[in-house]
Amino acid sequence: MSERPRNDDPDPTDAFDELVEAETDLPQALESAQAGETSTPDLAVIEAGSRTLRAQAGPQQGDPIPARPADPEVDRALRAVEDELAGRWGETKLDPSVQRIAALLDILGSPQRAYPSLHITGTNGKTSTARMIEALLGAFDLRTGRYTSPHVQSVTERISLDGSPISAERFIETYRDIAPYVEMVDSQQEYRLSFFEVLTAMAFAAFADAPVDVAVVEVGMGGTWDATNVIDGDVAVVTPISLDHTDRLGETPEEIAGEKSGIIKKDATVVLAQQPVDAASVMLKRAVEVDATVAREGMEFGVLSREVAVGGQMLTLRGLGGEYPEIFLPLYGAHQAHNAAVALAAVEAFFGVGSDHARTLDIDTVRSAFAAVASPGRMEVVRRSPTVVLDAAHNPAGARAAAEAVTEAFGFSRLVGVVGASDDKDVRGFLEAFEPIFAEVVVTRNSSHRAMDPDDLAAVAVEVFGAERVQVEPRLDDALEAAITLAEEEGEFSGAGVLVTGSVITVGEARLLLGRG
Repeated sequence: MSERPRNDDPDPTDAFDELVEAETDLPQALESAQAGETSTPDLAVIEAGSRTLRAQAGPQQGDPIPARPADPEVDRALRAVEDELAGRWGETKLDPSVQRIAALLDILGSPQRAYPSLHITGTNGKTSTARMIEALLGAFDLRTGRYTSPHVQSVTERISLDGSPISAERFIETYRDIAPYVEMVDSQQEYRLSFFEVLTAMAFAAFADAPVDVAVVEVGMGGTWDATNVIDGDVAVVTPISLDHTDRLGETPEEIAGEKSGIIKKDATVVLAQQPVDAASVMLKRAVEVDATVAREGMEFGVLSREVAVGGQMLTLRGLGGEYPEIFLPLYGAHQAHNAAVALAAVEAFFGVGSDHARTLDIDTVRSAFAAVASPGRMEVVRRSPTVVLDAAHNPAGARAAAEAVTEAFGFSRLVGVVGASDDKDVRGFLEAFEPIFAEVVVTRNSSHRAMDPDDLAAVAVEVFGAERVQVEPRLDDALEAAITLAEEEGEFSGAGVLVTGSVITVGEARLLLGRG
């Protein structure tokens, strides 16, 4: 871990230049896994699912994603809250300001200051990294709160306590507790609080009420003006930055990094994943400006080795305090190994490892924590024969990481893609990343109003794949049926598979259709 510049240093710019020079020598960054999109799906149409697809999927195993409440009264109450939240500005309509959320939290007594926080930004890999950090902290007997977005199937996923999504009853209670104060702030502001702002306040209030020992908070978008940026994270985590949300964050990695660097607060520790050099330069400059300590992947920590294993991969990680061998991670892909290294360094930094003292965390505790990690919708196998894998990649960087991961981990003889994307994404770049590994692609849409029209998506797909490799199925259930049929054409033991991707919403709805959640 690098040392903080001291106040009596002759020129902070010299320290920054040294960091930039060191950063330039970092190994080439591997593209990260996808992170969440920013939309709230209306799953009402497909909650019943497809009986045929459910029957094919087989029995459901333990699932970290909650189903709808079994109690009809609770379900009705939850739907009422969901409807009220949906009536606010959605996550794609933004006013770049923390003024409203700050006013609400002030009225609530600043619950976000009742516990220390780790704050996570980046383009890809945020949610998976947050889940790993949460698992590690929990394994060391800390009560955790985790706030992530978007959700795969249920809005209650976004707020977790002790590693599990908040119950529907508690979600409803938290909303009702803060609703009068939300109305007060609404009446005083030019714009009403948005869907994401209200959820953020709910999370901070739920964490304070629990109470938690530490919160793991993922930004919704960007950093500087994100609603979560009312916290002062003791540790600021920056996962790999690439191009996404360019209309709001900037058109280059450097510009995007400028927005995301806003989560780095004075005297914090910055855990920096491998980055494009121009993005890293922005982050390092911000760290110098606020006297933050920096730990860089490839320098102070990283992945020493990784081997594909049954159900995941076996890792040796170098942390801030030393080596951690024989770490089993039940997730696929090199990008998840790098997420694991970032998560480990973040938890070490939180505990003061590498700065206050040099030692490793208890290796058995670290091993058990990583072995229990789950990240739904991220290279997730939801059925066999043929194998169906879900991955919520939605930008070119995420697609490249997913393509590498599925090739490495599964070795399908023939892979059929099911793609349902949002209309504000780089769809061509996304499809080009998958072209070398998809034998055919079935294009479709999800239930979101932001979903790209299947015919428009097909037109781009035909240019990338050729007409003979593209099939259009406007309904997602039909698209899944068609892809499974194509995969089965080679026979039961052919080794063919299906990858469903393009959007967190598409993956969430496919999970429901295939009997998960």
